[in-house]
Amino acid sequence: MHNARPDGYEADDALSRIQLDVAHGFLATAYWSRGVPRDVVERALAGSVVVGVYGPDGSQVGMARAVTDRATFAWIADVFVLPEHRGRGLGRFVVESLLGHPELQGLRRIMLATADAHDLYRGYGFEDLDEPERYLVRRADPRELYGGSSPE
Repeated sequence: MHNARPDGYEADDALSRIQLDVAHGFLATAYWSRGVPRDVVERALAGSVVVGVYGPDGSQVGMARAVTDRATFAWIADVFVLPEHRGRGLGRFVVESLLGHPELQGLRRIMLATADAHDLYRGYGFEDLDEPERYLVRRADPRELYGGSSPE
């Protein structure tokens, strides 16, 4: 899958193009994954459908991934655009590219969690859980997994 924009930005699902230093550099400081080790990011990417966003010079400027069985369910995660490239519609571009990916078509349920982008995702049909009491989560303390401080 490859999507190009007239301004030279492109989205591509080739895992070989992901610049691990960029992905890890952002995710290790993000509120949802603070302190995540590089090898964990590498394994997470390897097990996901990943779309990278690249600038006109080919450098990675954003990313989104879906953890999925490619048949019934997907969890959208690690969506980001580097701060210096924000304000150009690249967040929407990466979300549209990921949701349009051939391996994510026909799924019964796609879910995600966000602290601050509810309006963005509602624009793509995401809505609040009808029955949140049905959903449970099992969490591990990142300090125990990775050491250091816990994400907010």
